[in-house]
This record gives sequence, C-alpha cells and structure tokens, in this order.
Amino acid sequence: MTAVETAPVQRRHPARRPAVGGTGRARRPSVILTVVLVGLLAYFLLPLAWLVINSTKSTAGLFESFGLWFASDFHLFENVRDVLTHSDGIYVRWFLNTVLYAVAGAGGAALLAALGGYGVAKFDFPGRRLLLAGVLGAVMVPVTALAIPTYLLLSSVGLVDTPFAVIIPSLASPFGLYLMWIYAAASVPDELLEAARLDGAGELRIFWSVAMRLLVPGFVTVLLFQLVHVWNNYFLPLIVLNDPQWYPLTVGLKQWNEQAYTVGGAQAVFTLVITGSLLAVIPLVVVFLVLQRYWQSGIAVGAVKQ
Repeated sequence: MTAVETAPVQRRHPARRPAVGGTGRARRPSVILTVVLVGLLAYFLLPLAWLVINSTKSTAGLFESFGLWFASDFHLFENVRDVLTHSDGIYVRWFLNTVLYAVAGAGGAALLAALGGYGVAKFDFPGRRLLLAGVLGAVMVPVTALAIPTYLLLSSVGLVDTPFAVIIPSLASPFGLYLMWIYAAASVPDELLEAARLDGAGELRIFWSVAMRLLVPGFVTVLLFQLVHVWNNYFLPLIVLNDPQWYPLTVGLKQWNEQAYTVGGAQAVFTLVITGSLLAVIPLVVVFLVLQRYWQSGIAVGAVKQ
C-alpha cells in the first residue's frame, strides 16, 4: 500500500486586536494635531474670507451687516467698476506699477541669487568664507533698518521718485542667495559639471544648460519669496516715491484709506479699499497655483535621488 502523505495543517491564529487603551493613546495626539491644524487654517483664512465677503457689500451694507456674513445686496461687480474708474483709473496704474516692480525686482533677484549661489557652491576662490559670513550676517539685518540708508544712497545718484528706486533695492536678496547656495551644493553633482567641461562647454553654457535645469525648484522658491516681498512692499516705496503715478498698490490703497479719515472723507472709500485689496491678492494666489507644480517636481526628484 502506498502511504498518502498529507501536508501539515497550518493553524490559523486569530488576529490580535490592539488594546483599547493603546488605540486611544495613538489617536489622541492625532486628534490634537488635527484640531491645531484646523485652528491655524481658520486663523490664516479668516482675513481672506472677511475680504471676500465684504467686497460684495455696498457702503451701507458694509456698516450695517455682520462682517463675516453677506449682506442682502450683492455689489461686487459695482465695487470692482468703482475701483477701476475712481480718480481716472489710478488703481490700474498702481496695479501695473506693482507688476513692473514685482517682475523686474523678484525675477532679477531670483536670477542673481541663482548665479551667486551656484558660483559660491561650485567654485573655490579667495574670500569665499568671508563672503558666506557676510551673506549670513545680511540675512539677519531687517529690511526696514536699511530703508533710510537706501534712500540717501538713491538720492545721491538722482534715482528717487523713479521706478529704479524700488527695483534696484529689490534685486538684493541675501536669503535667496543663501538658499540657492545650499540647494546648488546639494542638487548639482560635480561629476556632471566635469563631464560638461570635458565636452568643451564654457562655464556660462554649463550654468544655463546643465545646472539651471537642476536648480529650477530652488529658483522658483526664491522667486516666490521675492515676489511676495516686492508685491507687499510698503515702507520702501513710501520713502522713495513722491509722485502718485509711480505708487504701488500698497501705498496707493493706504492713501485711499487715509482719505476716509480726513475732514470731509467719504465712507464709500472703505469699499474701494476693501475691493482693491481683494483684487491685489488675486495675482499672488494665481502665481502660487501656477508655480506649485515646480515645487512638487522638486520634491519628487529629491525623493528618488541616490
């Protein structure tokens, strides 16, 4: 007779259930963290919600209704029309000035930071450590502390009350230079640069064709930081600009707001200020949404890099 071999029966053990106390301890920090994050989200979005809601109100509804809820009448389009036509359309001029300052200042600062950070990270030259120490020291200096010296310097060369008085100081970004230095040192391999040099490429060609492709996420980060800084810059344009035709949105809206508190000021100006502030926020939101994919691609590249 042939013996029938039977496979050993594997006993199935019931899955162990986590202890109730352990689950509670694991969930408690998660619930607390969620509550904290929701509170922070509400804290940051509350001013924007207030701005959107009150931009839809008329002057009467602005003072008669609750600030965080809509009024019975919807005046958003009328408010936008009043903003764009008030004082012969000066708001449009302020908006174009702000775009000019932001594009020239933020774009130039990001480009200079990329060039400087790449050079400091990949080239060894005398005084390199001293330069890095100076950059780190400049990061600690508040921008407002440099406003008066900047005004005196620009006044000595005759650039006060011109667009260059806002654009030129915006080109200097010690934090952007430091950030690009760190990013270039970590993301641009020296072997890749040596291979390009062996192929006969010049240093400028290597930067544009090789290094800059790898520096795009860092470049976009510096660009966004500088864009927000220049777009919201108030103190420097207030000092160096006297002609309202060259005002950015920050200084122009502040001027409108002060008119409402003067003798004979109209309450309707408050509606103009609120709606104008909403229109000034929209471009920053659009730029962040458009450039967000560059941040995501940079994170993905860093996650798989060996």
